[in-house]
Amino acid sequence: MNDSAPDSLIPYDEIVQEALRAVVGRVLGEVETNGLPGDHHFYITFKTRAPGVDIPDHLIAKFPDEMTIVLQNRYWDLSVSEDRFEVGLSFNQISSMLHIPFAAITSFVDPAVDFALQFQVDEVEGDLDPHEPAQNDGDQQTVETVDDGSNVVTVDFGKKK
Repeated sequence: MNDSAPDSLIPYDEIVQEALRAVVGRVLGEVETNGLPGDHHFYITFKTRAPGVDIPDHLIAKFPDEMTIVLQNRYWDLSVSEDRFEVGLSFNQISSMLHIPFAAITSFVDPAVDFALQFQVDEVEGDLDPHEPAQNDGDQQTVETVDDGSNVVTVDFGKKK
C-alpha cells in the first residue's frame, strides 16, 4: 500500500483559499458600512505586483514585492467589492489610493483579538529588489508571529512539481 495521498481532481487548496479570502472581504465590508468597532484594526500584507494591484509608482519602487498597510486611525474611502477593496492611506504625508484584489493578499491580521489568516499568492516573475517592511502613516505597532497557533489559520498547500 502507498503512504502518499493520491492526487486530487478537486482543487481543495483553491476552494479553501477562496473561502478564507471571502472572510477578509466580509470583514472589510462590515468596516465599510459600520466603521472599525472597538480596538479592532488590521494589518494587511499584499504582493505589490500581483495582477490587479493598483498603487502609486513611488510605493512600488519602495516595495517592489510586498508591503503591509494598517487600517486603524487614518484611512478613508474604504470601498469593498466582491474581488477587491480600495482604500485611501497616507505614506510620508502623501495621500494615496490603493486598489488591492483579495487574491493579492498574503496575510490579514487583527492583533486586537489575536486573529490571523495567511495565504499563498503566485509569485510574480522577474527579479525583485529586497526592501524594508512597509507601514502607512499612523500608530506604529509591531505584529508578532503567533507561535501557539491560537486563532491563526495558515493556508499553505504546496504545489506538486
